Amino acid sequence: MSVSVNQKVIVIGAGLAGSEAAWQLARRGIRVELHEMKPAKRTSAHTSDDFAELVCSNSLRSNQLENAVGLLKEEMRRLDSLILACADATQVEAGGALAVDRHGFSRMVTEKIHAHPNIVVVEQEDGAVPESGEVVVATGPLTSDSMAAHLRTLFGAHTTLHFYDAAAPLVTFESVDMSSAFFASRYQKGTPDYINCPMDEETYTAFVQALVCAEEAEVHGFEDKSVFEGCMPVEVMARRGIDTLRYGPLKPRGIIDPKTGKEPYAVVQLRKDNAEGSIYNLVGFQTHLKFPEQRRVFSMIPALREAQFVRYGKMHRNTYLDAPRLLNRYYQFQQDPRISFAGQMTGVEGYVESAASGLLVGIETARRLLGLPPVNFPQETAIGALGLYISNPSVTHFQPMNINFGIMPPLGYRVKGGKRVKNAAIAQRSLELLEPLRSVAAEGVV
Repeated sequence: MSVSVNQKVIVIGAGLAGSEAAWQLARRGIRVELHEMKPAKRTSAHTSDDFAELVCSNSLRSNQLENAVGLLKEEMRRLDSLILACADATQVEAGGALAVDRHGFSRMVTEKIHAHPNIVVVEQEDGAVPESGEVVVATGPLTSDSMAAHLRTLFGAHTTLHFYDAAAPLVTFESVDMSSAFFASRYQKGTPDYINCPMDEETYTAFVQALVCAEEAEVHGFEDKSVFEGCMPVEVMARRGIDTLRYGPLKPRGIIDPKTGKEPYAVVQLRKDNAEGSIYNLVGFQTHLKFPEQRRVFSMIPALREAQFVRYGKMHRNTYLDAPRLLNRYYQFQQDPRISFAGQMTGVEGYVESAASGLLVGIETARRLLGLPPVNFPQETAIGALGLYISNPSVTHFQPMNINFGIMPPLGYRVKGGKRVKNAAIAQRSLELLEPLRSVAAEGVV
């Protein structure tokens, strides 16, 4: 049973970042009032009333330490992240990646938040930051119009920015023509968890041409240049050249078609979206085509000729802050440190990065309220590097950023064996530096 201290924090938003921040505060004895506008109101991208809803992919990306996001996840596990604990508990097969049962994951987060004695959930929409008291704003990239307008007033008209993000369609497994597809993993690594839908050159060329000409749904203010590169709509990639998709999400490298014994000309991969394996998503097929156009064009993929779509792709506008001008390394508003921000609105990009920002905010806010010094996670750790990147005033043209080894200090010595060996050494350094900080970060946990 947790014990609360005479401190309270209002957390606005129960997404990945808000849920993680609330959890970290609560387990350190801080009373949390978690404000969430669902179920009374949802954004255009949300379909569930549960917290920490995954609105795009169900993948939290690589689990390998040689990958920066794999390192970040391992750091979060060692810091007792709620989001990572729930993700690991609801994992579905995805080779070397961490993918989750979308609904099972969100349901578990919701249940744990509601069950914590130091957290009170308040179902309401906040159109402004409270004028007093400690506040964590984690309203996400889909921040409501009223809150976005308030933040523009709070920060100034030129300190909130935006880009466009897109979600991929989902299809039922039983509707996939497995006579035109096969299970395999790239380079035969891990278990064969992906359904691979091969395309020959003629089919691929016709598919790309159809994508280029397909009718898009109208999105106010949308331009190709406003799309975050990590979630580029498939039709936007198609416009960049006939082979762009073959070097992107339809890359055949390392995949062998058992019927031919060779790599296909192009291949569409499907990843399991739920634990039962009844629903799969089209990997890398973020899109904002009109729904009938999605059915028409994506059905040109031989294995998906009769596919049953349970969700079509959608596009939405993401709002983020010009964080280097506004926030410090603890994600606090520099002009009013009682206000902190967490999640994608701070300019970190991705599910894991959003949750990591909430974890750091929760830990550091609790320490401040408990009269303890900050942990100050160093730049050599992934979680520290993110906070230092978004608060770096020398970043002049700020853009949303996934975690990557490029924002972490180099080793300072040469490593033989190539990029993977070097990245593994960087990860090892990070975890060694994190180890003594784990007990520091856990101070106050009750």
